[in-house]
Amino acid sequence: MTDAGPETKLTASKRRWAEQGKFLTGRITRPQTDRLPPGQHLVKNWPVLDLGQQPMIQPSEWSLHIVGGVENPVKLDWDAFHRLPQSNKLSDIHCVTTWSRYDNRWQGVSTHDLLDLVMPMRDANFVLLTSYDGYTTNLPLADFASEDAILATAWEGEPLTRAHGGPMRLIVPHLYLWKSAKWLRRIEFLVGDQAGFWEKNGYHMLGDPWREQRYSED
Repeated sequence: MTDAGPETKLTASKRRWAEQGKFLTGRITRPQTDRLPPGQHLVKNWPVLDLGQQPMIQPSEWSLHIVGGVENPVKLDWDAFHRLPQSNKLSDIHCVTTWSRYDNRWQGVSTHDLLDLVMPMRDANFVLLTSYDGYTTNLPLADFASEDAILATAWEGEPLTRAHGGPMRLIVPHLYLWKSAKWLRRIEFLVGDQAGFWEKNGYHMLGDPWREQRYSED
């Protein structure tokens, strides 16, 4: 048996997460037989929805702040973000306005790799996302940490466009797309859940498409 070497802060945190089952509830893309959520229809294009403004952020001006309940809060500029491990993901996306699009190819930083960098504290259970246009949304940390989730900078081999949230947006494929904040600039780790923009305006706090959690009463 080989010697694994001294335990680092990262391996200690991963051991703690495993003991708590912290990130074991994150979902992955569903099988073909359960691929289209109820009430959805397929599209070939990618419709654009936003709050009426699309901020113009040059990569040289972009930064991502990770704050709150983490052992290593950081501010990443574009170069530092691209020095993190880069991943490719393939996933479907589902909008609360009832369209779905299959087989989207993403490039960027896996949320798992971001978590390895910042190391959430034991009592961090939720994240609050803030975008450059002032938009906010919330989700459980376990969903943020799902296997398919990615901080995407490219789609179908091309840099993510401004209209679709470039230069970087979150993609959490198993939740309605309003949870995948565009133009992401800040991720705050929280003990308790905190409603974002649409959640304060009647949308569901989680937003699971397969349970049709569109609105607060669903």
